Amino acid sequence: MNILYFLVGCSVTMALIFLGAFFWSLKSGQHDDVYTPSVRILFDDETDIPESDKDHISD
Repeated sequence: MNILYFLVGCSVTMALIFLGAFFWSLKSGQHDDVYTPSVRILFDDETDIPESDKDHISD
């Protein structure tokens, strides 16, 4: 029976830690931009091609 009290206490402590981390992320602005991540995959990435590979591509 004592182990149940210990496990409940550990789970409540862990839940409070996660709740604190969630509120910290809200306060620090982690969730401010909700539009950009959804359209980021649509943008083309510019890749840097080394000079030695550019000669092979144009052939």
